[in-house]
Amino acid sequence: MKNLLIASTSTVHGSSYLEYILSDLSEFFKDIDEIIFIPYARPGGISHDEYTAVAQKGFATIGKKIIGLHTFSNPVEALKEAKAVFTGGGNTFLLVTQLYKNDVMAVLRARIFEGMHYFGTSAGANITGLTMQTTNDMPIIYPPSFKTLGAVPFNINPHYLDPDTKSTHKGETRETRIKEFHTINTQPVIGLREGSWLEVKDERIYLRGTLQARIFEQGKEPYEIASGSEVKF
Repeated sequence: MKNLLIASTSTVHGSSYLEYILSDLSEFFKDIDEIIFIPYARPGGISHDEYTAVAQKGFATIGKKIIGLHTFSNPVEALKEAKAVFTGGGNTFLLVTQLYKNDVMAVLRARIFEGMHYFGTSAGANITGLTMQTTNDMPIIYPPSFKTLGAVPFNINPHYLDPDTKSTHKGETRETRIKEFHTINTQPVIGLREGSWLEVKDERIYLRGTLQARIFEQGKEPYEIASGSEVKF
């Protein structure tokens, strides 16, 4: 029995940290008072303590206590006992490296499949897919593997951007990059726009938020699904 919220971002333009999704988080974590936070992605290189403080401030408005996984002497045992986990955004290469280095990738996956509540944003959303290969992040460190949690049967591209028809930039678009991915890899990819998230309840997956998501499948033209749609492959 899986219970996940997989969000493109922690902050949408013009709002504070997690503000756009707080009402859903309040319901999602309604029977849980304490959440373990995985700060390994370290956006901008901030410390684990600094990042945990950001998460704690965001969750304080709905009365939840946040504890950084880095504060436990045995992170594996901490995750085995956790009722809920939040993995924040930042650099996916760094996040995945640290998950493997601390031997917590496997136990995190196992707990998710047991039904532990999991919330991830950006990099924390990336790792719920089959691999991290559709991240937008700079490869600042070489992870032991690109394989991630496989909590959903596809890959995710958070912060998905549509081509700007007015731009003079001639570089590759997100769509081009994902099509490159599909010249070699077969798994579907969901482009999650800012302010969108996936709600996973066991094997059923729904798109939430106000925007559509863009779906990429190998050998097919990309297509859109509306908010509220069930994601099926």
